Amino acid sequence: AEGLNLCTSGSATSCEECLLIHPKCAWCSKEDFSSTKSITSRCDFLQNLIANGCAGAIENPSSSISVVKNVPLSSKGSGQSHLDVTQITPQKVALNLRPGDQTSFRVQVRQVEDYPVDLYYLMDLSLSMNDDLDNIRNLGTKLAEEMRKLTSNFRLGFGSFVDKNISPFSYTAPRYQNNPCIGYKLFPSCVPSFGFRHLLSLTDKVDRFNEEVQKQKVSRNRDAPEGGFDAILQAAVCKEKIGWRKEASHLLVFTTDDVPHIALDGKLGGLVQPHDGQCHLNEANEYSASSQLDYPSLALLGEKLAENNIHLIFAVTKSHYILYKNFTTLIPGTTVEILHKDSKNIIELIVKAYNSIRSKVELTVWDSPEDIGLTFTATCQDGLSYPGLRKCGDLKIGDTVSFEVAVEARSCPAEDTSHTFTIKPAGFRDTLEVAVTYSCLCGCTGHAAPASGKCSGNGTYACGLCECDPGYLGARCECEEGASGDLHHALCREAEGKPLCSGRGECSCNQCLCYESEFGNIYGPFCECDDFSCARYKGVLCSGHGECHCGECKCHPGYIGDNCNCSTEMDSCVSSDGQMCSGRGACVCGKCQCTEPGAFGETCEKCPTCPGVCSTKRDCIECKLFNSGRLADNQTCQKHCKDEIITTVDVLETDDPNAILCAYPVNNCVMKFTYLELPSGKSNLTVLKEPACSSAPSAVTIVLAVIGSVVLIGIILLALWKLLVTIHDRREFDRFQSERSRARYEMASNPLYRKPISTHNVEFTFNKLNKSYNGTVD
Repeated sequence: AEGLNLCTSGSATSCEECLLIHPKCAWCSKEDFSSTKSITSRCDFLQNLIANGCAGAIENPSSSISVVKNVPLSSKGSGQSHLDVTQITPQKVALNLRPGDQTSFRVQVRQVEDYPVDLYYLMDLSLSMNDDLDNIRNLGTKLAEEMRKLTSNFRLGFGSFVDKNISPFSYTAPRYQNNPCIGYKLFPSCVPSFGFRHLLSLTDKVDRFNEEVQKQKVSRNRDAPEGGFDAILQAAVCKEKIGWRKEASHLLVFTTDDVPHIALDGKLGGLVQPHDGQCHLNEANEYSASSQLDYPSLALLGEKLAENNIHLIFAVTKSHYILYKNFTTLIPGTTVEILHKDSKNIIELIVKAYNSIRSKVELTVWDSPEDIGLTFTATCQDGLSYPGLRKCGDLKIGDTVSFEVAVEARSCPAEDTSHTFTIKPAGFRDTLEVAVTYSCLCGCTGHAAPASGKCSGNGTYACGLCECDPGYLGARCECEEGASGDLHHALCREAEGKPLCSGRGECSCNQCLCYESEFGNIYGPFCECDDFSCARYKGVLCSGHGECHCGECKCHPGYIGDNCNCSTEMDSCVSSDGQMCSGRGACVCGKCQCTEPGAFGETCEKCPTCPGVCSTKRDCIECKLFNSGRLADNQTCQKHCKDEIITTVDVLETDDPNAILCAYPVNNCVMKFTYLELPSGKSNLTVLKEPACSSAPSAVTIVLAVIGSVVLIGIILLALWKLLVTIHDRREFDRFQSERSRARYEMASNPLYRKPISTHNVEFTFNKLNKSYNGTVD
């Protein structure tokens, strides 16, 4: 083999050590195969050992699988013994695993038609649910009619809950003991609070369901959250009293209009003992540990629901939908639907949830050993393979899906150790049992010869090597400890001029005895190797994902890099459409690094601003609505556009800030649409029914528009000129008036002022009647 030989460089000194280095490493047990200087050459790739003359004496076990039980899948649930219905195949396999050597097997799952159904209706009877109680009084009859369209074997049960009857969750004062609604004007009478009450075991007599519902009355608790999780757990674990059948599909419908109490809330009421996950129904079918145990945790709920193959359906009001939707991600096999405030849509809700449950298959793994690695590849109804997925959706009753399960042992446990784990579809009673044994011992080890002459009588001969007794050394155990000589020192140097045993050991009997170190093991023919001088990541040797061999990290399968910190697993990088990082990035060390500007998300699936998104959405619109475009082929269209929800409208609304507007030309028109990425991973496309078209303006219109524009601009300029002149004149007049008002003299004293009347004195002399007169004339 070219490059680094993992097998020979692993410094294996026994057959078992060799098998652990790599699944392709083999051990030669031939006696005269190697010299004393090259023990590690016994561990090599199979082809190398054969080429070096070791054919017929090679230890190279491999992983194997055998199917122990394989009953064919059933096609129908009724018409045969329900216990004989098979929905998963095979039912039992046995694996013999060599560490690092992956093996795989195929699992097939089918949801059979007409499968029996047990439905337990669990109702919140707090005061706010009073109107809901009125609307379900005849629920049993109507629900049975609808469910019998889906299965001929249907049973119905009923239970109710409020909250723990202790403070501060309920009214506990003496005056409220018989009627906690005293003093409440809107509803003055109600029954005392209770934790959980089992009212009707599962039965096919739906009239009894109606009778029990009609007997019920609401109660009143103090705080808003309810004690529904207590009720769910009791309904799940009290199998005998509830009446769950092993051969039926189990549905638990949980109706409420408020949030639930969860683990640790009980401390408010002094309840410090965690829930034990056991059934605590007394003879009256009431939850007897309500005032002793805390509320159950989500993890405990999920465990008990899965153990009893129960599908939990949250039927909650719209205001609490998001909270319960988040719960479904933490509790496998759970769905949530929106319940109207008066519960009028409860039948439609249950049928919808049941169809949703029956339309998907998801594998779960129970009791998987820590040293076992599992990888799933789903092959769903479209015939495509989805690496890393263990579920399929959009199925019809009777559809068959398959899963490739790859199993790998990471290490060897103690000798004669075996493990068993279970694979089961969520909510199914059918299981696949997987028994695991480990191939960690070499066959030649069983033929070991103590005190063998091949070992000078001082050791045990096994797998071509001598394992010396205490006090003896050498390839044939021919030397005693402490025997040394200068003649042998040269055999303890890796090269001329280098220190004996690399300065980390003593030379004894042609061999190096390596020193002990507090940091780890020192080994090698010349003590040149150790298992602690390797690269670290965050202080951890080989990142915890590899072994240190002679200064170099030998990474576990699935990891690479100098310090083994880079995962090669790419399952987490595969987007819902099967592409790597949605085609917008690269998978680096098991995580997507988005390279497309604007792309984000765990698999770069979100990219509102990507230039190619509108084009991709356009292809889906053309193929789905008009059967045209490059994806016109039906199978191709369904494959690439399976997550696109397309709606046509007359008028396109663009008010949503999260919606992206796209447009493309169609025959001198423009087709517009918007798309919105939904939290579910699907896209909501809103498309105009018809392209938007507009006619080109005529030449006359353009000329008139230009003339009108010129005239309008002239008028505007004249108006501006007139406005400026007017403003200037007004400013001059105002300044004149201001100066006039500041004059400091009277008009009479104005040196420039002259009276309009003037007086002149004229001297004259005249003779009248021979009389002379002197005077003046005014």
